[in-house]
Amino acid sequence: MHPAAPLILAGLLWAAPAAAACRLALLLALDVSASVDATEDGLQRRGLARALLAPEVESALLSQAGAPVALGVYEWSGRYNQDMLVNWTELRTRDDIARAALALSRSRRGRDDLPTALGYALGHAASLFRNGPKCRARTLDVSGDGPNNDGFPPDLAYRYFPLDGVTVNALAIGGADEGLADYYQQALIRGSGAFVERAANFEAFESAMRRKLLREVQIIIGMNELHAAGPARASY
Repeated sequence: MHPAAPLILAGLLWAAPAAAACRLALLLALDVSASVDATEDGLQRRGLARALLAPEVESALLSQAGAPVALGVYEWSGRYNQDMLVNWTELRTRDDIARAALALSRSRRGRDDLPTALGYALGHAASLFRNGPKCRARTLDVSGDGPNNDGFPPDLAYRYFPLDGVTVNALAIGGADEGLADYYQQALIRGSGAFVERAANFEAFESAMRRKLLREVQIIIGMNELHAAGPARASY
């Protein structure tokens, strides 16, 4: 062996990043702008809490005990109004999910009179991911009932904030703006496999969020299984 080989090997081992135990950092952003009244805000919070507790969602979240999902939730509206509702939490057990759901159901929004600063909400997400858990994949899940109407738009957020590698999905809550799903499709979602889920109104928020969470977590499960299987081999 070359005399320098042990040093080279040690350097390579030191430089190699440890494999992330967390399979998905899932960050949920809830719209609390002035267009969302108190009743709708309650439907949104309780709907998300119940969606997390749905048996099929709970099963998907806990399907890989050694590689949990890390969950974070924040509310957003005006340029400088983004508040955490659930700090980053690894969901390893049913109790972990129950605690997150309870925190959401008990939460109250800080402001109800601000516009919709979607670009700022994305910028805030970038800082939360930067300081959050190191996971194999990162997904931002944005819910809203209207387009950006304050501050810089989403395309500038993507240009100037470190969101590369983050998949951004959206839940368009109809009623206030019938063209919102198209707007989210064109201006907001980002990344491979990104999609827009639709809720006809806030009463339908829970079922739409349940579908969305299940799809987001199952996509990551499929990616992890494909990665574990390795490259496909041709058969003859």
